[in-house]
Amino acid sequence: MSPNEALITKFYTAFSNSDAKTMAECYHPKVHFIDPAFGLLKEEQVSKMWEMLLSRSKGNIKIEFFDVKADESTGSAKWVAVYNFSKTNREVINRISAEFVFQDGLIIKHTDSFDVWKWSKQAFGTMGYLLGWTGFFHKKIQQQALQSLKKFQEKN
Repeated sequence: MSPNEALITKFYTAFSNSDAKTMAECYHPKVHFIDPAFGLLKEEQVSKMWEMLLSRSKGNIKIEFFDVKADESTGSAKWVAVYNFSKTNREVINRISAEFVFQDGLIIKHTDSFDVWKWSKQAFGTMGYLLGWTGFFHKKIQQQALQSLKKFQEKN
């Protein structure tokens, strides 16, 4: 296993153990994170997002990861999160593809991709099925996610 494959494995093992502190240790101080729910997050926001998501799950999140690949500068993994969406308490099984860029032995860029429409159908039911494919709905999800993160950062 290459050092960067080991780093990805450490990150997701910590995630599956609800260990936000160890997850944060895998990130470069200048990290950028991008995903459909939050958009672009930078630096400390990234670790706070994982901390918030883990604290909201109250230990009721299951993380599985596989297909970890990496070389000296880039990497990838697939992962699945099973949890109850906090706003509706509906079960979500989210299948995610992750891409990484490394610098100084740490993750400097982390991009997660998933099908927002599939996610929104699970998280919001009929409303997600009808609107989850629209740009308006995607923007609304992102605004709410960023607002939740801002409130979490202010409390912590």
